[in-house]
Amino acid sequence: MVDVQGQLDAVSREIADEDIDGYASRVQTLAQTYPSPIDDVWDAVTTAARIVRWFQPISGDLRVGGRYQIENNAGGEIQECVPPAGGIAHYRATWEYGGGVTWLTVRLTAEGEDATRVELEHVARTDDVPPGFWETYGPGATGVGWDGGMLGLALHLTGATGPSPEEAEAWAFTSEGRAFYRGAADAWGAAQQASGADAATAAAAADNTFAFYTGQAPAGA
Repeated sequence: MVDVQGQLDAVSREIADEDIDGYASRVQTLAQTYPSPIDDVWDAVTTAARIVRWFQPISGDLRVGGRYQIENNAGGEIQECVPPAGGIAHYRATWEYGGGVTWLTVRLTAEGEDATRVELEHVARTDDVPPGFWETYGPGATGVGWDGGMLGLALHLTGATGPSPEEAEAWAFTSEGRAFYRGAADAWGAAQQASGADAATAAAAADNTFAFYTGQAPAGA
């Protein structure tokens, strides 16, 4: 059984508009601290045999310059990989899906000997987002998916009971899964409002995101 509210509260979420390399971009950031040392967390987020246990199967050449492919999801190129040293580590990769390209950075920071803060930054160029998509779904379209990844990593690192990656799709239609996706969508709505959106716009985007993730609305509706 998942501690839905505890997991939602454990994640911080931010949205920012930035100019990156001359392109107007939206930057979404999630962070959570896990009760595991940095070397173990690094292994969990960079090793194919462990990624499949909390996210999805991944194949490819998992080194700088190599390309990866997540089963039935995105692929891309690994641009940088800096293993733990001095209590920090990070990697950068492109996230290529549906003909579009966005960018990921995952940063790890040791918090003492037995805890690690994981920060995931997802950057998309504003002009590359399909017309109407942001207006309909806001940041939850991608953010809620990453919330699911944060949950999967938490379950993996703590050994807590919860849905496996293979069970995640069906779990979304359970009362527990619906509560998680409702809470995650609303949390991204709050982040959108904190970034400057009006309350009605953020609430509508959260409703549309929740409906999409729980099978009530088609993509692009």
